[in-house]
Formats: sequence, structure tokens, C-alpha cells
Amino acid sequence: MPRRKAAVKREVLPDPLYNSDRLAKFINVVMRRGKKSLAENIVYDALTEVSKRLNKDKHSGKKDGSDGDSEGRGTSGGSATKLKPASNKEGLDLLDKALNNVRPTVEVKSRRVGGATYQVPIEVAIDRGLALAMRWVIKAAKGRSEKTMVLRLAAELMDAHEGRGTAVKIRDDMHRMAKANQAFAHYRW
Repeated sequence: MPRRKAAVKREVLPDPLYNSDRLAKFINVVMRRGKKSLAENIVYDALTEVSKRLNKDKHSGKKDGSDGDSEGRGTSGGSATKLKPASNKEGLDLLDKALNNVRPTVEVKSRRVGGATYQVPIEVAIDRGLALAMRWVIKAAKGRSEKTMVLRLAAELMDAHEGRGTAVKIRDDMHRMAKANQAFAHYRW
């Protein structure tokens, strides 16, 4: 936190394919070493993979995913074709739902009162909650065992959409910590 003046909030231009500010921010969080086109390819391929899985689940009527796994790997291995956004933007809706499922509502911050340090639960602003959710989803995707980052990110987004997975577990741990330290809520300022 700066001591002199508040940090200026930067405007993020919407992404070129879906025209979404939240997706552009998510691409920027995925990006490493300034390679934005690589991050865009990863995120867009993951969204098309997610929309394929959603359509397959809707049409087949089962959530097993065992017989459709082989055809999903063959199509997303190397993306030599141009990407086209889904006509109904299912992937973008799933991303929004997944990030809202992972977004925390309370967190703990250390406060020093007297000689002791207390973990004080405070409410999380919407912007900070979304930033934390994006970081947690990407961190959880990196820790998965699928072959490519596209498949890892797609699987983690599906898990977050359904309310399970590592990113949701991180959120639940944060909420549990805030609940355990509810007695120190009067120290917030």
C-alpha cells in the first residue's frame, strides 16, 4: 500500500475476440514474460475446449467424460486453425461463473495491536476478489497433471464452474480462516 497517494487504476482494453474486459484481464494474468499472443492462444483454446466439453455433456446426457476424453485431446493438441468464438459464448459464460465461484467474500489481514498480531477478518472488494480468483485458478491449473496448459486450464475452469477443484478449496480455506478469527473482527479499521 503506497504511503503517498493511492495507486491509479489502469483501464484494460477488451480482448479482440469476445470483447470482454474480464477476459482481457484474465489473459494478462496468464501472460508470462510479455508473451501476450501465447497467453491469448492458451486462454482461447481453453475456452473452446470448455465449450466443446459443455456441448458434449449436454448432448450425451452424462458427466462421465471417459469416452470423450480421447477426441478432446486430438483436436486441441496443436492449434494450426484460426479460432472462432462460440456463437453463444458458452466458454465466456463459464469463465464468469467459475471466477464468481472462486471469488472470496472475506479474507484475513494481520493487524498489530499492542504487542500481539491478530488475524482480522475483513470483507474483500469485488475487484480484489476477482484478481485473487484469477490468480488461484491459474495457480491451480499449473499444478494439474494434464499434458498441456490448455487442457489444465480447461479442466480447472470446469471444476471451478461445478464448485470443486483446487481453486475452490483455496477459497474455502480462506473463508474457514476468517470464520475461525471472527472474534478479532472488532480490530478492523
